[in-house]
Amino acid sequence: MTTPSANAVRHNPIAGAYLTTSRMVSVLMLLTLLLLATMLVAAKFGSVHISLVSAFADASSSDHAIFFAARLPRLIMAVIVGAVLAAVGAALQALVRNPLAEGGILGISGGGALGAIVALVFLSGIGASETTVVPLVAFGAALLSTVAVYRLAEVEGQLEPFTLLLVGVIFNAFWGAAIMVVNSVVNFYYAHTILFWLMGSLEAPTWHEVVLVAVLGFGGFVALMFYARDMNLLSLGDEAAAELGVDVDFLRRLIFVATSVMVGAVVSVSGIIAFVGLIVPHMLRITFGSDHRLLIPASLIGGAAFMVIADLIARVAIAPAEIPVGAITALFGGPFFVYMLRREGGKPLGL
Repeated sequence: MTTPSANAVRHNPIAGAYLTTSRMVSVLMLLTLLLLATMLVAAKFGSVHISLVSAFADASSSDHAIFFAARLPRLIMAVIVGAVLAAVGAALQALVRNPLAEGGILGISGGGALGAIVALVFLSGIGASETTVVPLVAFGAALLSTVAVYRLAEVEGQLEPFTLLLVGVIFNAFWGAAIMVVNSVVNFYYAHTILFWLMGSLEAPTWHEVVLVAVLGFGGFVALMFYARDMNLLSLGDEAAAELGVDVDFLRRLIFVATSVMVGAVVSVSGIIAFVGLIVPHMLRITFGSDHRLLIPASLIGGAAFMVIADLIARVAIAPAEIPVGAITALFGGPFFVYMLRREGGKPLGL
């Protein structure tokens, strides 16, 4: 029996056949240790440095108050938001067989943000609960944006990667213009709130918001993991995947709904935080291979660590002032996106 080389396994679209339990556990444990280390550093440092020992040992200390009232909920929100966005990026890249796919680039985040803003500005005025209505409208808008981008990118029933990117960029511009229109007709309070959404922020989340995003994000992650092997087969092409038993249409609809729920939930509480779903899955794919049974959970943990680091930079770079975390991820992601385009230039895009 011939054993495939490490390189062959890394790039084989159905390399999942050779994924061992020990390899999967080792990779996920390594990333978990990295995440825990970043969380410890981020919990300690900020505009005010605190002692974690004092925070846990002395309930009357200022360290305790800062840690449990402000830093801990923000840290947990950073973990959830980064994890969700990176897992969504890995799934969307499998869906369209394009390493440049990501919720922000494809216009999903923009659509969700527009829905959240409309709900925040107009629906709350009739007495609707912001914490209930805003996430639901954001999810619905994210789902509609996903479907619209996908349908318009289809050419004779086939999905062309570059066409998909162009349609996504166009939708991003359209959603941005629509948000500006809304921003121009509201009062100063809502205009400031909309600006907050656009920049992306993890500032002062409530525990209700943390739990809501965690529940919706985890539910979507479970659905994606259940079909991770089918995503491996989808990389062979629609016809080949169908011949191997994959219900391609059902799989695409499931990824649509799951990723829209996840992105809509994140956008409703943190605004637009782009490029996390592009950078993290790509770096992990280069390092650990393309098997989605490993790539999706690895992206979940790696994305959490990435967001914790980005949020720490946002809090300490110009302390005591703060940079929106969406600006930090964009500063990393913009050059990375250009690198990806140059790297893939002239070659067919694919995983």
